[in-house]
Amino acid sequence: MQTVFSSAKEKMTKTISALNSEYNSIRAGRANPAVLDPIRVDYWGVPTPISQMAAVSVSEARILVIQPWDKSALKLIEKAIQASDIGINPQNDGSIIRLTFPPLTEERRKTLVKDVKSTAESSKVAIRNLRRDALEKLKAMKKASEITEDDLKYAETEVQKITDDFIKQVDAVASAKEAEIMEI
Repeated sequence: MQTVFSSAKEKMTKTISALNSEYNSIRAGRANPAVLDPIRVDYWGVPTPISQMAAVSVSEARILVIQPWDKSALKLIEKAIQASDIGINPQNDGSIIRLTFPPLTEERRKTLVKDVKSTAESSKVAIRNLRRDALEKLKAMKKASEITEDDLKYAETEVQKITDDFIKQVDAVASAKEAEIMEI
């Protein structure tokens, strides 16, 4: 039974991690190096993340600075950012690239909040599916006479508690992201 619990917790934790990384890639009006994570630069024939070929830092609230370790990669990084869908034009001064994040409009904020809620709901569905899988494993264990009826009832209650805890975590993460987006 404990293996079922630990497996469910582990998978639900991965769901929360995926939600966090998804939220990090949402551009919320302030500079966040995580928006560059999905971008790959063709560097010597190998698709390479920007973070592995340059120092990425936030110089001001809405300015991201990319300083490549190899100056010859500057143009490659600039082209990769332009080809991506982050919607920001890079400013290349010959040694570094600056990305200036424009302030969000009220309409764009509301759209982003809808996206945040939608992503949170998808995570909740994933967690509920993991609960269903755990309950099916427990019922199979009962059917195979590995656990008793009382053990099954106890385990079902525990799985529900675990699920409720993770649903609360999803709500907390989503609320924090919504608050960040709606900040002026």
